[in-house]
Amino acid sequence: VQLQASGGGLVQPGGSLRLSCEASGRRFSMSTLGWFRQAPGKEREFVAGISWAAISGSGSLTYYSDSAKGRFTISRDNAKNTVNLQMNSLKPEDTAVYYCAVDLSRRVKSSANIGDYDYWGQGTQVTVSS
Repeated sequence: VQLQASGGGLVQPGGSLRLSCEASGRRFSMSTLGWFRQAPGKEREFVAGISWAAISGSGSLTYYSDSAKGRFTISRDNAKNTVNLQMNSLKPEDTAVYYCAVDLSRRVKSSANIGDYDYWGQGTQVTVSS
C-alpha cells in the first residue's frame, strides 16, 4: 500500500493550495481518511478527517481542527482512491509538512489520534510566507 501526497509549495499569506493524496495497492472507500501536519519542532497534529460514512444528501462526514475550520475543506473521490485538502486563507502558522493517512478501523468519526491511523503518506511541504 502506498499513499502519495502532492500539491504542496510556497504560497503567500492569504493564498490557497490544494493537496491531493492518491492511494495505490488497496481500495479505501470504506476507510476514514485524514490529513495531519507537522511543523518544525512541533508534534504531528490532526488537521481534517473524512469518514467512510455519509449522510444522504450531505455526503461524507467531515471533521476539522479548530485551526482548519472555515478555511480548509477535505474531500474524497472513492472512484479515484484519493483524498484532497483545499486550503484557503493560508497563514504563516500553517507552514508544515502535511501528511495523509488512512484509518482501517471503520470508526465513523475521524480520530485525531496519530496511533489510530494505519497507513501514512510521505508528506508534502507547505510554506506560507511573503
